[in-house]
Amino acid sequence: MSGRRYSTLDQINKSNVKALTLAWAFSTHGAMLKSTPLEVNGLLYFTVPDHVWALDAQTGQQVWRYNRPSEGNHIGQRGVAFYKNRLYFGTPDAHLICLDARNGKQIWDVEIADVKFGYYLSLAPLIVKGKVLVGTSGDQTNIPHFIEARDWETGAKIWRTNSLPQPGATGSETWPDTKSLSRGGGPMWLTGTYDAKLNLLYWGTGNPHPVLDGNVRAGANLYTSCILAINPDTGAIIWHFQASPHDTHDWDAVETSVLFDGDFHGKPRKMLAQASRNGFFFVLDRQTGKALLTSEFVKSNWALGLDAKGSPIPNPAKEPQIDGTLVESPVFGATNWMPPSFDPQAGLFYVNAQSGYSYWYLVLDDEGAPEDHQGGAAVSLMTRSAIVALNYQTGKVSWQRDAGDGRSNAGILTTAGHLLFTGDAAGNILALDASNGKNLWHTRGGANMSTGPMTYMLNGKQYIVTGVDDILFAWTLPE
Repeated sequence: MSGRRYSTLDQINKSNVKALTLAWAFSTHGAMLKSTPLEVNGLLYFTVPDHVWALDAQTGQQVWRYNRPSEGNHIGQRGVAFYKNRLYFGTPDAHLICLDARNGKQIWDVEIADVKFGYYLSLAPLIVKGKVLVGTSGDQTNIPHFIEARDWETGAKIWRTNSLPQPGATGSETWPDTKSLSRGGGPMWLTGTYDAKLNLLYWGTGNPHPVLDGNVRAGANLYTSCILAINPDTGAIIWHFQASPHDTHDWDAVETSVLFDGDFHGKPRKMLAQASRNGFFFVLDRQTGKALLTSEFVKSNWALGLDAKGSPIPNPAKEPQIDGTLVESPVFGATNWMPPSFDPQAGLFYVNAQSGYSYWYLVLDDEGAPEDHQGGAAVSLMTRSAIVALNYQTGKVSWQRDAGDGRSNAGILTTAGHLLFTGDAAGNILALDASNGKNLWHTRGGANMSTGPMTYMLNGKQYIVTGVDDILFAWTLPE
């Protein structure tokens, strides 16, 4: 639940990783994988929209498959949650499904939101204290987003927390009027993290609507593009930090909030770190939400500087314009949904990053109102990927490895074997030295990695699993 993507397994390590060999491969036959598999008791669970699979984690043989055709957005599904022999996952028509993990039989099905309005569920649920937590996805105008807690046994709703404040409530003053507030926004595209000792959830929210036309919603527009700390018992927002005030580039703050403890400038701290889509790296005190450090991990020019709270100050000249404006950053931002990693041995935070340029347009209808749900358009002019290691004490780049032209969707895994597993934009699967980025092993999967790598130990053998397009590959050391 920490979001670190760090494993204490070290059977595969710097000294022997060059000997990795293929253990098995499994194909979904055309459905692209975007979920990181979950291994429990020798079974490997993973999803694509409308489907859940259980595989024998040693052989890759299918044990069972669940299929539920649905309408709605099938852009991707990030995985399952496991609790007391039950699996939970979301659907393209915004339902939450509970399955028997042993055989894939459905136990219950509840509607979280109405698909007719454009809602769907793309994230993997999170289990906290017997509650199944799930947030809504969707980018249509006039739909407000939320996170819900559901009872693990019945699916009954326990609480709901909205991304946007109600008119007159705290935060509503950051919107110009009720009409602009009613346009919705704040989707919760990705799964949050949880600190059991502080009893706090950390969940990122997405963009406001219309995302590219900020003229109709002057102000910071809380609680969009924020990191929220939430009480899991009640759903109350304890604190917030806004990564992109008045977001006009669709650079939401849903990227993984990574939790770790350690020294920060000579003082022990409970920290939260996020490499945000807007190109800034944030280190917060996760108990209070106070910014300890804000730095850029890729070069950009959309911000004028930082405010007193450590949030970037948007540059109005770099917001979308009628005749366009050139921004130093790719359209999809400096990173995206692909999971980062934090290695406590190296003390480094790793992120798959993109740099480049893009051109942004404001698009209005005949009455001067924003057209469609975006109110504009953007064109990427250049994108280049890199694997970046950040020093959380300084925010500076410790090392960086070029990952090729274009956009890489590979997540990152680090291990106690001093290894970093990821992929690049050229279709390579990589094992790097976590301390300096040196390439120790690589192979090609036939396409670019599309998931976060994971690892597990089974019958005395460690496996590394990588998803490439529609195929899962499992790697291990030879006998």
